[in-house]
Amino acid sequence: MFRVLSSLDRAFVGLDTALRTLAGSRPYGSGRPSPADAEGVVSASDPPGLSPEEARHAAALMRVNHAGEVSAQALYQGQAAAADSAPLYDLLQSAAREEADHLRWTEDRIHELGGRPSLLNPVWCTGAFLLGYVAGRMGGPISLGFLSETERQVEAHLESHLKKLPAGDTASRRVLQQMIADEAEHGLNARRHGAKELPAVVQGAMKSSGRLLTTAAYYI
Repeated sequence: MFRVLSSLDRAFVGLDTALRTLAGSRPYGSGRPSPADAEGVVSASDPPGLSPEEARHAAALMRVNHAGEVSAQALYQGQAAAADSAPLYDLLQSAAREEADHLRWTEDRIHELGGRPSLLNPVWCTGAFLLGYVAGRMGGPISLGFLSETERQVEAHLESHLKKLPAGDTASRRVLQQMIADEAEHGLNARRHGAKELPAVVQGAMKSSGRLLTTAAYYI
């Protein structure tokens, strides 16, 4: 529990989670089954109606989403490492557990579609952990503001990917729809707990870094 963890302990917990993410040993999630496995969804191991080109495109989109989840996992662990209260720590870890579900779901979809994760995941993970730690050190309202703004931008990004997925990729669509619902809930929770709106310049910088990730991860 938070109350018996020192700052160093929390830093090691976050570092362990980041290393597990990069090593392919998935961080602990909530254990929810993938929406792609829902009754009536056909497995993508033999995706009907998808041409090889469509399957490659869908895999690349899911690679982008997986890279985003690597970043989200690292961001929240960095924030949790610097959290200054038990409620904030618990909120961040709760969000991180659901983001770990997203990490697993997107990675599974990538492999089912014949793709691979981004080779730049170590870069995304390292940068996001450091950013999260800095945000956490700025206090609860700012840290929650980063969480809220991150989730708002991710939600918009996922909505755009729903429009870009091949029409026949029902499984990936189910995954993204559940992720959108989760991101909206995380952002709402942050605002309920006193998130401070970030300056426009910070929001713009976050958008720019997000565009860099989405562009690079689609190909690399």
